[in-house]
Amino acid sequence: MPPHSSATMSVALTSPLILYIGMEVLIAISSVIGNVMVVWAVRINRALRDTTFCFIVSLALADIAVGALVIPLAITISIGLETHFYSCLLVACTVLVLTQSSILALLAIAFDRYLRVKIPMSYKRVVTPRRAGTAVLLSWLVSIIVGLTPMLGWNNLQQLINNGSLKTDLLVTCKFETVISMDYMVYFNFFGWVLPPLLLMLAIYVEIFYMIHKQLNKKVSASHTDPRRYFGKELKLAKSLALVLFLFAVSWLPLHIINCITLFCPELYKPEFFIYIAILLTHGNSAVNPIVYAFRIKKFRTAFGKIWKQYVLCRDPVGRLPQRGSQGVRRNETRLRQNDHDDNDV
Repeated sequence: MPPHSSATMSVALTSPLILYIGMEVLIAISSVIGNVMVVWAVRINRALRDTTFCFIVSLALADIAVGALVIPLAITISIGLETHFYSCLLVACTVLVLTQSSILALLAIAFDRYLRVKIPMSYKRVVTPRRAGTAVLLSWLVSIIVGLTPMLGWNNLQQLINNGSLKTDLLVTCKFETVISMDYMVYFNFFGWVLPPLLLMLAIYVEIFYMIHKQLNKKVSASHTDPRRYFGKELKLAKSLALVLFLFAVSWLPLHIINCITLFCPELYKPEFFIYIAILLTHGNSAVNPIVYAFRIKKFRTAFGKIWKQYVLCRDPVGRLPQRGSQGVRRNETRLRQNDHDDNDV
């Protein structure tokens, strides 16, 4: 390759790549800090240790891994280092495992919220800690199987051998599309393990909205409780659910649409900048999850405030959590117990 060609390639890679890496670093830091706060809050607050928060912690752990592991690996892949084919493939599969676990955690939370609305009286009897833990383990097991499938042979090794682009000793320029088959990404990953959860969550949320509407009408017409107070609770739940679905779709669909274009219309030009934006959106979903699933829950906000005061501002001594001695705190505890069902749901 002529010298001027190499220089041109270097310049072409540098501009969007530096911006992409910078954004990835910011997302990684935000994701790790935000989700560590979620796990920390559950650790120090016994009121958060129920089955609902078991799913939230699973999601937070997956998102911590996205920030601490997936994003550095994604940056490594984007640089295009020369590595052994299977080393590059393992890096790409690790990205797939952890991102898939995040998707399945979102689905588990959707099911959990559905059950809270569908069977509020028998929810705790049906969704036991043991069953919730089993669901978490199952979601991780499925994620590992789905993500590591390319390691079993559904990859581009044979294609690289056939077209003669594979270097000696199975060395390749490590890029995601170089080692991962687009057939796998579209037919198996997207059509099998991304789109169905998205559609299933859509159906779940539609059903939840329908049940909320029925309950709201029943409460307003047959109960003596303040309809505005009840409507406010249900409206808050509806907004949370709509936000969850919207962010999931916005974060994941663009990249998979690009993968579909790559498979079905390979001759169509895809600007590198758009690809980077699509990747950032998928990773950014892990950074906003603490806001969606934690910051909207009052008990989490209270725990975050305590963590901030105790460990950052050093104002709250260790172990000095709200005591039951003061009348004001007792009123707060009573109010939290009254709103417990809503806080978990929204």
